[in-house]
Amino acid sequence: MGVLVLSALTSACHREKKMSDQSSSQSCGSAQSASCGLPKSDGELRKLLTPEQYRVMKENGTEYPFRNEYWNNKREGIYVDRISGAPLFSSVDKFDSGTGWPSFTRPLRPEAVKEIQDESHGMVRVEVRSAGSDSHLGHVFPDGPKPTGLRYCINSAALRFVALEDLEKEGLGEWRAGFDTKR
Repeated sequence: MGVLVLSALTSACHREKKMSDQSSSQSCGSAQSASCGLPKSDGELRKLLTPEQYRVMKENGTEYPFRNEYWNNKREGIYVDRISGAPLFSSVDKFDSGTGWPSFTRPLRPEAVKEIQDESHGMVRVEVRSAGSDSHLGHVFPDGPKPTGLRYCINSAALRFVALEDLEKEGLGEWRAGFDTKR
């Protein structure tokens, strides 16, 4: 399984590199080694993530509502993939869905996520995965607010928050403009 994880991460990394010209040392889009800074093995991935983060991201788990890091985060900034560092969501598109998980009306870039039909647990849903690390993020539902009508219900364990004032320092300054226009 470790070889499959590595292969999926490496392939996803190179797709992400083509999609982004960012200079972040923590993102797949940076000018790094062929591995793009992603873990080279399942063992390295397990060292990078807490057991809960691994369970959510690699075993398609779900964290508890209202008891996770970002469900009530009101700060301005962006949310990146905890493994690849790829920018995924913005606080500009975050809203209180009342579900206990961070909810967004859209990803920063449509190509940053993959949407896959999920028929697990006796229901039909649409799973959201990070394109950069091929990791489980959460699900998207058609019951969100305008302008999209979508609710990307995302596990905090899959995300790392970068505050607006830290975007430049983290090599993510290009995303600052989105806060000036407030989509």
